[in-house]
Amino acid sequence: MSTLILVTAPPSTIFAWHALGLAQALKQKSSPFTVFFYQDGVYVANALNWVQNDQRNLTHEWQALEITLPVCVSAALQRGITDQDNAERHQLNTSNLAAQFKLVGLGDLIEAFGQAERIIQF
Repeated sequence: MSTLILVTAPPSTIFAWHALGLAQALKQKSSPFTVFFYQDGVYVANALNWVQNDQRNLTHEWQALEITLPVCVSAALQRGITDQDNAERHQLNTSNLAAQFKLVGLGDLIEAFGQAERIIQF
């Protein structure tokens, strides 16, 4: 059964960590799943997020899964997160999208909805 994990919760909440936990469990069981970061969930893709040394870093934990990490481009730009292409297109000084995250359009989310047998939103 394929699962879409829709992450809309900001990284500062327990829900964002629960989304990661589900992804880790599904990967460990080799169950098919996809992830999509939307609304405040896009903050996890900000490479400039600072985390104290004695705490787990949610961004790094997602990167460690070594899966595709699509992020809604509109939601990201609205929250100050951009890749190099969009930084140049919108005359921004720099990019700050974390490695392994990819800015995509809502068409990718619609496609994921169509392919998923279950959708879980955090």
